[in-house]
Amino acid sequence: MSLSKNSLARGIFLFCTAASAAVTLLVLLFMLILGLPLLSGRTFISLWGTQWAPHRGFYGILPMVAGTLWIALLAACLSLPLSVGTAGVMTSLGGPGVRRLLQLIVRFMTGIPTVIYGFAAIFLLVPLLRQGLGGAGLSVLTAGMVLAVLISPTMILFMADSLAAVDPAYVQAARALGASRVQRLLYVKLPHALPGMVSGFILSLGRALGDTLIALMLAGNAIAVPGSLLAPARTLTAHIALVKAADYDSLEFRSIFACGIALYLFTTAAVIAVRFIRNDRRGAA
Repeated sequence: MSLSKNSLARGIFLFCTAASAAVTLLVLLFMLILGLPLLSGRTFISLWGTQWAPHRGFYGILPMVAGTLWIALLAACLSLPLSVGTAGVMTSLGGPGVRRLLQLIVRFMTGIPTVIYGFAAIFLLVPLLRQGLGGAGLSVLTAGMVLAVLISPTMILFMADSLAAVDPAYVQAARALGASRVQRLLYVKLPHALPGMVSGFILSLGRALGDTLIALMLAGNAIAVPGSLLAPARTLTAHIALVKAADYDSLEFRSIFACGIALYLFTTAAVIAVRFIRNDRRGAA
C-alpha cells in the first residue's frame, strides 16, 4: 500500500514538473512566433539600434535594454551591503529580540505592494534628489534606489538562510578557539555560505530585471541610452506596458514580444548561473 502511495506521489510530482517546464517553453514559443517578423532581415538589425520611431520603420530596443541593465544592476549593488549586514545581524550578531524583530520587519516588507514604494518615492525621494542633485528627479538613480529597497527582503532572506545553514560544528570550533561573534561571521560563516548568498544576489537581480511599476513611475521613461545615473531611462518592462498599437499585426505591437524575449533570456541566464553555482557547490562538497 505504501509503495503505491509513493508511486502515486512520484507520478504527481513528475507531472507537475513536466507541466511547469511545458508552460515555460510554450510561453517562449508564443513570444517567438508573435515576434518572428522582427527577428529576420533588416528589421532584426534595426531592433538593436538606438532609434524607436515606428512611423519611420525603426524599432530599436537597445535603449530599453540598457535602461533595464542600468537600473537592475544599480538596485542589486545598492541592496547587497544592506542585505549582507541585515542577514549577519539576524543570524549571528543580534540578540534574540533583535533577530525576531528584524525577521518580522523583513517578512512584512515582502508583502508591501510595489505601488506603495512608488508613491512614497514620488512624494519624498524625487523632490529630495531634484533639490540636491538637480534634474527632474525621475532618473536611473531614483528607480535604482527604490528598487533596491523592494528587492532587499528577498536578498536578505536568501542570505540569512544560507548563513543559518552553515554547519554548527565549524562555528563551535571557531568559538572554542576564542573567535568573537564578528570573527565567526567573517571567517567561518560567510565563506561557507558564499555560494548560497551569491545565488540570492542573482535571483534578486532577476527580480529587479522583471519589475515594471517602479521603473514606470520613477525612471522617467525616456527612450535613450542613459549617460549617467541622473539621466532618465525606460526599461523593457515599462516599454511593454507603454506601447499602444491599434493594429495588433503591426511591427510596433510585435516589438513588445521582442522585449519579452530579451527579458526571458536575462531570466534564463540568471537561473542557469544559480544552477551552476549550486552544482559547483555540491561537487566541492
